Amino acid sequence: MRRTSGPLLAAITTTTLVALATLSGCTDAGTGSGAAGGGKSTLTLGMTQDIQGWDPTSQPSYQGWASSAVYDSPIRCDATGKPQPYAAESFTFKPDNTGVTLHLRQGMKFSDGTPVDAAAVKASVEYAGKHGGSAARFERMKVTTPDDLTVVITYPEANPLLSARLCELRLASPKYTAAGETNKAPVGSGPYTLDASATTAGSQYTFVKNDSYWDSKSYPYKKLVIKVITNETATINALKTGQLDGSLITQATYSQAKAAGLKIAAQKSQVTRLLITDHLGKKVPALGDVNVRRAMNMVFDKEALAKNLYRGLATPTAQIFRTGSDAYIDDLKDPYPFDVEAAKKLMAKAGYAEGFTLEIPYMQGQGLDALMPVVKQQLSLINIKVKQKTLSGPNAISELLSGKYPVPFWQLGNFGDSRLDIADYLLPDGIWNVSHQEDATVNKHWKKISTVAAEKSAEDQQAINRYVVDQAWFVPLAATSMFYAHSADIDVRPANDSDGLHPVLRDFQ
Repeated sequence: MRRTSGPLLAAITTTTLVALATLSGCTDAGTGSGAAGGGKSTLTLGMTQDIQGWDPTSQPSYQGWASSAVYDSPIRCDATGKPQPYAAESFTFKPDNTGVTLHLRQGMKFSDGTPVDAAAVKASVEYAGKHGGSAARFERMKVTTPDDLTVVITYPEANPLLSARLCELRLASPKYTAAGETNKAPVGSGPYTLDASATTAGSQYTFVKNDSYWDSKSYPYKKLVIKVITNETATINALKTGQLDGSLITQATYSQAKAAGLKIAAQKSQVTRLLITDHLGKKVPALGDVNVRRAMNMVFDKEALAKNLYRGLATPTAQIFRTGSDAYIDDLKDPYPFDVEAAKKLMAKAGYAEGFTLEIPYMQGQGLDALMPVVKQQLSLINIKVKQKTLSGPNAISELLSGKYPVPFWQLGNFGDSRLDIADYLLPDGIWNVSHQEDATVNKHWKKISTVAAEKSAEDQQAINRYVVDQAWFVPLAATSMFYAHSADIDVRPANDSDGLHPVLRDFQ
């Protein structure tokens, strides 16, 4: 799972066990198959976590179907991260990545009847710059409006992530955001509107189609129902019995879903890893030696992990970037083969033959439960004593990212636009670079990346990739997939999700 944006991080800090209540009161089956005889009626999707309210700045990309139902963005990013028209029917980015001009569609309206015009887009950018966990991404944008349908956004220096940020931006009615009650009900311009009378927070959210939406044909269902079911067994049962048309599942229930005749869409877009962010050794001196970091890589039999622990549903990898992205190196061989004896020699060379103690944070229920004992066992082979720090409660993610623990253990997604991976995982202000340490080599290449178009930055992105592999900033354990199970009665197009997490709302046909 990708866990990089402020709203997204907030979204995974709570787990609500409402599955049985959701299902016991349910009499409707998912009706995505309603096309037989009279058009498509209802699409019923499962969510493994509750939504985090309706504020436009608190909308995650992970399982963000509710957000996509009610909110538009100025542009959307396709599966490779490239910008495509959305509320803006056309746009022009400055070649030096310092700004963009957007030309909005005519006639769009928010659900309260106010127009989606240049003033509304400006208000949404300014609101995003003052609210939510991602405010820093928008606060320095300057917005001017030459006319009602033209928006000019400038940035004080080159920002290669400008298109990605505008894909994240949710457009909301200025009246709605100004009223200060953004969590009561959403007021956006999306393909659906919330049916509050058929919604129970924490359990079920119901939406009705906005027939006046500019791209209504891409959303064929008259009604969208999202059920919050956090128990995976309950999710599989709901899929089997037709109470859900689709939901995310994991390797643990993959075989059950297959046996039940469900269709499964897989997206290989995650790498489970240890993030060695203290590569200067400021908090844990041993981590400042590259030989220690390399030794940590060499005690894991990645082939065996992929085959046995992940049931053959993962592949070994030496790099953190998504296959096909600009930073990915096709012919990169793993420089750290499984070799415990060689790892011990590296530890001795670094002066740490006797090892050291390393505290690693861990959260239950995030797909790492079976892997954590393996991490402890294998690192013990080179005398690294792992103290497992179990994090829980509403502050677990913020504690994980606080910098207190310089080696987070997580399965992180890979963006279609690999510049986002570099920004989040490698730059000193990256949210997952929890030690926030500078590196001259990374900074040198990032400076060059920042001032050119994405397609011209591949050489420098790959140089960064080679560098962090050589310096062993990560211990990549496996390239894993997100699995989305769905009824054979609905058509799920190849995913358009730039985060590579799951089908987006427009993929359900």
